[in-house]
Amino acid sequence: MLIDVHAHWGPWFFSMDVGSIDVNIDGLDRFGIDLQLVSAIEAIVYDAPLGNRSLAEQLPADPRLRGMIVVDPRRLDEARKDLDKLLAGDGRKQWVGAKIHSEYSRTPINTPPMQAAIELTTEYELPTLVHTWGDTVVDLADVAARVPGARVLAGHMGANGWPRVPEAADRSDRIWFEPCWSAPEANRIRWILDRIGHDRMMFGTDATLIDPSVALGALEAADLTPDEHAAITHRNAQALFGL
Repeated sequence: MLIDVHAHWGPWFFSMDVGSIDVNIDGLDRFGIDLQLVSAIEAIVYDAPLGNRSLAEQLPADPRLRGMIVVDPRRLDEARKDLDKLLAGDGRKQWVGAKIHSEYSRTPINTPPMQAAIELTTEYELPTLVHTWGDTVVDLADVAARVPGARVLAGHMGANGWPRVPEAADRSDRIWFEPCWSAPEANRIRWILDRIGHDRMMFGTDATLIDPSVALGALEAADLTPDEHAAITHRNAQALFGL
């Protein structure tokens, strides 16, 4: 089984023709992805409530899609309304987590507004995928340690800050790591697994910005054992997101 915990739907501001949900579905078919956790680009880069509502209309297109509710730390009153509406009734079957982008929201991870946002998603019992880059992977671990019950997933695993992942793992036992990156460095996944074990890492692609083949190639290069492969490709995600 293969679960992609970091994907997107909708048009980017880059020169890419990836606006249709059909692009997501094509990726699922081509690479055998069984479930894909998706957030709306419109919500991340422009208007979170509007983008979340737009994605709600797209998720029924394929039963393999699950939603990630984008929370903008600058608009927490609106975020609470989104959470109440989208998670009502059977909403938790369709919406399984939250997404916060620290850079597009202009909210550094080590600031009170970011902590307040993670406190909000924790209140709603949602695992939260947070964009991390460089040293911010350690900042996110510190926030997780301060917020009781928080469960956070470090998107990109800090990207070029990946050597600090073991330190982040030591600072909190409620942070997990997702390693997709547009310019992956050799041997980083193997290096991290040898230091923190395989129970804290999950597979993600950053589709539709990045083709899933990049993330799959990085996993193949890590020379995973069968147990490591099962944990990273689906078992850890199933446990964290209740899939």
